Amino acid sequence: MSVLTATPLTELPAPLHHTGEPSDWAKMTRPGQKMHSFLEAAFYDEDGNLWLSDVPYGRVFRINKSGEWTLAHQIDGEPHAMRLAPKDGRHIAVDYRHGLIELTGPQDFTPLSTGGETPFLGLSDMAYGPDGVLWFTDSGRSSLSDPCGRVYRWDGTLRLVLDCVPYSNGICLSPDGAWVYVAATRANQVWKFSSRLPDTAPPMVGTYLQLSGGLGPDGLACNALGWLAVAQAQAGRAYVYDALGDLLAEVRLPRGLWTTSVTFHPDDPQQLTIVDAQFGAVFTCNIPTPRT
Repeated sequence: MSVLTATPLTELPAPLHHTGEPSDWAKMTRPGQKMHSFLEAAFYDEDGNLWLSDVPYGRVFRINKSGEWTLAHQIDGEPHAMRLAPKDGRHIAVDYRHGLIELTGPQDFTPLSTGGETPFLGLSDMAYGPDGVLWFTDSGRSSLSDPCGRVYRWDGTLRLVLDCVPYSNGICLSPDGAWVYVAATRANQVWKFSSRLPDTAPPMVGTYLQLSGGLGPDGLACNALGWLAVAQAQAGRAYVYDALGDLLAEVRLPRGLWTTSVTFHPDDPQQLTIVDAQFGAVFTCNIPTPRT
């Protein structure tokens, strides 16, 4: 197992810092603190652009290979994550206030689902499987004292998969789509279950990783090698595990504790990108191949 230090990659430019009154989401999650942004949900598109969501101020940024930041979307909402739909490239987002939405323009969105008869608690993260099916989490303010966080599957029809998670947060799938990993943040765990669901009953779920320290796991990401990266919230670090759950690397950030998101670079499955929301900074680190 390697202990590594990440290298700074880019940082939210000062002209893009929010300087006004904190949003209601910012006041709820960081009471009494000024917050110029809270970056989450990193992912790369096919052209190598890095995308980030700024939850409290309704923004989605695109960063090109030259490190230039562009404000792609700004809505009256709280987008925790956005992804490009694999079949048609639509900008689909999970929004804490509005539910599952499509971002249809720089300042426009269309609701896709609010949860139906059981309204969403407050959506958190999302991931597409290789079959194009969307999985997303609904954390609300759930915790160990109220373990009611949810996981949903959506292919045009909404299915509730789990409703017993102590803050369901980051989510990703194994590269073959066989397994779903979910961050149970307030239990400091990563859960795992099969993507082949029973016809009606919930799937059997196990604790895949038991972590300690910080707040608990936030964003998750898998690469083509089957490695699982975990952003450990409020600990200033990320962890990388192999497909069997053995720890390959602990990656420490040179500054910042609000580790929110991880993603692997599409051109190099061993190049990990890590997001810190405390300073609006992005870091990178090469994860070495384990010795045999």
